[in-house]
Amino acid sequence: MRLIFAGTPDFAATSLEALLSSDHQVLAVLTQPDRPAGRGQKIRESPVKQCARAAQLPVLQPHSLKDPEFMACLEKWPADAWVVVAYGMILPPALLTLPPFGALNVHASLLPRWRGAAPIQRALLAGDRETGISLMQMEAGLDTGPILLQRACPIETRETGQSLHDRLAKLGANTLVEGLDQLDYLQRHARPQPVLGVAYADKIRKEEAEIDWGASAAEIDRKIRAFVTGPVARTWSGEGMLRLWEAEIEEKPFSSRNDPPGTLCHLDHQGIGVVCGEGLLRVTRLQRAGGKILSIQEFLRGNAMKVGEKWGKA
Repeated sequence: MRLIFAGTPDFAATSLEALLSSDHQVLAVLTQPDRPAGRGQKIRESPVKQCARAAQLPVLQPHSLKDPEFMACLEKWPADAWVVVAYGMILPPALLTLPPFGALNVHASLLPRWRGAAPIQRALLAGDRETGISLMQMEAGLDTGPILLQRACPIETRETGQSLHDRLAKLGANTLVEGLDQLDYLQRHARPQPVLGVAYADKIRKEEAEIDWGASAAEIDRKIRAFVTGPVARTWSGEGMLRLWEAEIEEKPFSSRNDPPGTLCHLDHQGIGVVCGEGLLRVTRLQRAGGKILSIQEFLRGNAMKVGEKWGKA
């Protein structure tokens, strides 16, 4: 099939690479405009743009998909279908029906659960045991279109946002190629999404990363694992902020003290024990603002911490 591909981050680049290795033809690529990123705020090309340029594909980066010049430009590439993977812009109805086979979307959840912007992190935060990939026929609603193909993926016990992202990116790429190979059949047998079981994966807000030590150790552990890809879980320590990269739930709590949540109750080479609203958490990798990510042994050598100290806002 002749395709126009729309996507932006690494997750989408994995699908683009799979298409380039398949029997399908990518005519052109859409990706979001280059933006500043990182500490130096240097202008960076998206992973999808880098992949497209390496393959010498035409790259379009419109600021608006309703721009008449952009619409006229599309006439150069009469595609059979559009493929949309984490593009980050909403396609107007005119584009959804422009090609004969319409627009297809690779979404990182088992729809209708976790429609929206952050399905991977929301699944981890909720403690889901399974997620997956949905290949969907796009329509005007937010991830509401009929399902063409779904593939499930178990969520491992110590899964992080990064590990789940990487596994789902590969599964999404494989599901996409599999779906395109039998698209006519799948469209004739498309399944409307169930009315029951709808959940929305709202965009992650930076303030969500701050830890409430009154929550359970299990909830805080899930937050730390979910946010390793950003915005990274964090807590106040004195006047400074700590970013927490790795932790474990204490299966056999080692403190009988009746300390309030956020209190440090244990310090050694295995971690920093912190009292939670329910249970204890052992922090094993962390970072001072502006510093390096350190193991607990490295961190304690250069940072004075003591039992009884309290993390979190006063």
